[in-house]
Amino acid sequence: MIEQHLPWGDLPAPLRAAIQQHTGVATSAESIEQGLNCSAAVRLWTARSSFFVKVVRGEDTEGLAGLAQEQLVAPLVGAVSPALRLAVREAGWRALVFDLAPGRTADLSAGSPDVEAVAALVQRLADLPSPPAGLPQFADRYATHLLPGNTELRRGEHLLHTDTNPHNLLVDGTIARLVDWAMPAVGPAWIDAALTAVRLMEDGQQPAAALTWLDRIPSWRRARPGAVAAFVDVICRDWAARIGERAAEPSNARYRALLGRSLARVSG
Repeated sequence: MIEQHLPWGDLPAPLRAAIQQHTGVATSAESIEQGLNCSAAVRLWTARSSFFVKVVRGEDTEGLAGLAQEQLVAPLVGAVSPALRLAVREAGWRALVFDLAPGRTADLSAGSPDVEAVAALVQRLADLPSPPAGLPQFADRYATHLLPGNTELRRGEHLLHTDTNPHNLLVDGTIARLVDWAMPAVGPAWIDAALTAVRLMEDGQQPAAALTWLDRIPSWRRARPGAVAAFVDVICRDWAARIGERAAEPSNARYRALLGRSLARVSG
């Protein structure tokens, strides 16, 4: 559910009190407008430390599902993401409280030094622990578009983030961290790398440069061409079905570039 984020002071007093029992009394709070799966996203400072608070209304079933997924995977992603410190249910609302990650939103454009930090982060994603039971398969998101020949996409048992847009990539010097695990899935380890390469193209990088960046990621270099073909096929057909062939073409062309690179790597 998409809605304008509420400021800290507009959240229910019992919820704020329950959070501050752990964090200490808030001395400053800043609302974050990015993000579509919550009612409030707040940077919170107290005398003890600094935190990020994500809040969802009790009637927002989609937002609650995302919050539950984040809580589920939090113990596994500490190597790449801020630690989860508290889960609160109060006054019909739910909240997760994380350490506040230092840094700023990543710049993925050509020439940005952030792409180096993001490359190192994406490589670390392939080393995360095995996903917990109950996470959906990445391929299941595209069930209506899966064909018999797309079964390669179901190979792989890795924990995936699946939403490495720049707002979820926070860069502090040479270190990048990944936030917002509301859409985790299980699948081939290279998928997050491929999705990030598409983000580089969306930020203005030429396909050749983004694909050269992608070729540095070991999980991508091991990707099976059949699985990449299935990935590109279902995403392109899904996006075209959502917004129409013509409107989908710029995005779909970026995904097709991934397939061309995969096939060229094998044939070469």
